Amino acid sequence: MRRVFKYITYCLLTFLVSTVLAVAVYRWLPVPITPLMVIRCVQNIHNGETAAIHHKWVPLKQISPYLPVAVMASEDQNFMHHHGFDFNAIQDAAIERLEGKRSRGGSTISQQTAKNVFLWPQSSWLRKGFEVYFTVLIELMWPKERIMEVYLNSIEMGPNIYGAEAVAQRHFGCSARKLRRSDCALIAATLPNPLRFSSLAPSGYMRKRQKKIEQEMRHIPLITKDAANK
Repeated sequence: MRRVFKYITYCLLTFLVSTVLAVAVYRWLPVPITPLMVIRCVQNIHNGETAAIHHKWVPLKQISPYLPVAVMASEDQNFMHHHGFDFNAIQDAAIERLEGKRSRGGSTISQQTAKNVFLWPQSSWLRKGFEVYFTVLIELMWPKERIMEVYLNSIEMGPNIYGAEAVAQRHFGCSARKLRRSDCALIAATLPNPLRFSSLAPSGYMRKRQKKIEQEMRHIPLITKDAANK
């Protein structure tokens, strides 16, 4: 029994040390690849398709300042004010599920970043538990500006497309720095499901979402270092 306890303790300590170290490293270094990128490649091969990853890391200062505003307007309007979890959004999402309505989801940008960088996409109580753990870690160890930088460089934005620079080049023919306000709103409009909704060939529904996000963007300030570090 004592040997089992020692083994469990060793595993827990190893997990804690390795995860804290990983979060600390990514506080400074670019994230080269994520679990989702690998999973999509495996799925492509299984379906007889070419495995590809279109991804290029760029610093936040080389991304249009409108893109952080657009994703906050679309995904997490309280991003600059919460500490990883928006409990009002979580409550609203739970109520919508109980009422049988189409749930908008309650995950914050911090939670999505934790999931995208460290975990797998399939939802389960186990993954949610790890998601909470990693969200707490990145909120403790990364400033808001860094969380947004990692998010915009890692999130899936189309088939085999990850991050702002890749989607800008492939869908808009420019660098992420040169994305227009309307382009950023359109990209943000795809984020609930970037494999279903396309910023390359947007539907009428996507155009409506784009306009709504542009309206919401008027109420959200640009991210600055001073604001991100408050």
